[in-house]
Amino acid sequence: MEHKKRSKTFIGTVVSNKMDKTVVVAVERIFMHPIYKKIVREKKKYKAHDEKNECKIGDKVMIIETRPLSKEKRWAVKQIVEKVQTLEG
Repeated sequence: MEHKKRSKTFIGTVVSNKMDKTVVVAVERIFMHPIYKKIVREKKKYKAHDEKNECKIGDKVMIIETRPLSKEKRWAVKQIVEKVQTLEG
């Protein structure tokens, strides 16, 4: 009997692409506080591997959990969900 581990995936916004083959993705989580019953927004940043350097700031991307690639990088960009519209020309 084989167990296939399901990798975690998140959808977030690229906030930095200054590093080579790495982007910083901000993932926002909205939940209700268990005691105060108030809706809380929580933002967390993840460093993700972008092999082709194709992500731009503002792009919406899906990241997937992977093996450790560096000290802080444990995620990889699976796909670009939505490209940011830029004014060129």
